Amino acid sequence: MDAAFTEEQHEIRRTLRELLLKRCGPDEVKAAVRTPAGYDTQLWQQLAGRLGLPGLALPTAYGGVGCGPTELALACEETGRAVLPSPLMATAALAAPLILALGSERQRTALLPALAAGELTATLAVPGGRLATALALTGPNDGGWAGGGRAGGIQARRAPQEGEAVPSKNGGRPAGGGWRLYGEAGQVLNGHTAEVLVVAAHTGGFAKGRTLLFLVRAAAGGGEAQSGAERGVPGLLRTRQTALDETRPQARLELRDVPAELLGEGDGDEAAVAGALAATGVTAAAALAAEAVGAADTALARTVAHVQQREQFGRPIGSFQAVQHRLADLYVRLQAARSAAYYAAWSAGRGPSAPGGAAGPYGAAEPGVGALALAQALESLRAVAAEAVQLHGGIGFTWEHEAHLYFKRAACDELLLGPVHRLRARAAEEAGLFPDGAEEPSGAGKPGGSGEPAGAPGRTAAVEV
Repeated sequence: MDAAFTEEQHEIRRTLRELLLKRCGPDEVKAAVRTPAGYDTQLWQQLAGRLGLPGLALPTAYGGVGCGPTELALACEETGRAVLPSPLMATAALAAPLILALGSERQRTALLPALAAGELTATLAVPGGRLATALALTGPNDGGWAGGGRAGGIQARRAPQEGEAVPSKNGGRPAGGGWRLYGEAGQVLNGHTAEVLVVAAHTGGFAKGRTLLFLVRAAAGGGEAQSGAERGVPGLLRTRQTALDETRPQARLELRDVPAELLGEGDGDEAAVAGALAATGVTAAAALAAEAVGAADTALARTVAHVQQREQFGRPIGSFQAVQHRLADLYVRLQAARSAAYYAAWSAGRGPSAPGGAAGPYGAAEPGVGALALAQALESLRAVAAEAVQLHGGIGFTWEHEAHLYFKRAACDELLLGPVHRLRARAAEEAGLFPDGAEEPSGAGKPGGSGEPAGAPGRTAAVEV
């Protein structure tokens, strides 16, 4: 691994940081989140047109910049510094990689150039708030998390063409017909404005059920939020949800026989879907970890500046050793989280690309690296944000203070893809630290024995960074 950044990577960071310093201060952020879209649409178009931000990790064959997860993570670190409200995470880290990995050539050609140019935004809709499970970050994603059985989640059924007989077997095989989705998904990132929805749904009934991904072409455009049934999309209702972190807008999607298109070719391959989701999970975890590192870095820098100016007992409070030790501990944790995020991004992008610009092989990343980096970054952001509120004193406790932008981001990011202890447990499981059937010490798990069973909760501390 070469730890040095290239000149191109440095330029991406410099350009993005300069632009966000001018256009995305705390006041601008608070104004943007109160718009119907939940973000500054003009700034988003500038980021897409000038920097190609949404297409940073997409191949040039589909209108992208041709970089990889490392460059995307570096960009997310800069957006995290400004707590930028935008559809970047939903579009570039969740939806676009899935379309690239699973979509047919027709689907890629129709969607990816528009996503890369910022003309369209996209998101991934997973029912039941199980985004972390779907991305294999907190557990295996080979179960019925999309709504197993006949109730719950999102169900997909084939809508036969006129005069066509509905096949009774083959687990919901499309056989040339369209698809209809029925169900509900909450906590969908930017779900109220995204023009392209990648929806995870369960098809085939209970006995032969499987989870596949479907495309829904929503009618919204130009960042306009939808609060009712949308024109051109019968049965689709999108409602923006109230969230603690307003910079990360979320929505509830209600689908009532909504027309959809299977993502990919043929009948759909559940194993390929699970693999693509897991690979996307590593990239998304690295991007979110880098974003958390950027937010923690800015929160720490502003706290250091405050304690150098705030005086108590005739001297700056930053001159007291107790304060210095607390800030030094935060700095060490932050640097460890930054290293983990960079390594996860490098690991996610080291797999060779397939011919024609397709995604690389599944599982190319080191096992557990994405979940572990995300756990470290979220924990560091939470610690830095809490200390920022404390060390700002009375003003830090006011809801309107900018320190709460970082505190809310820390709390909601862990709800989105956490919690931290499950991320670490999943990383340990993927790395094989506690394999099933491992030999136990003499007397382990028996009355009066001195040993612990393999994989006991007390042993999870061994994998903490």
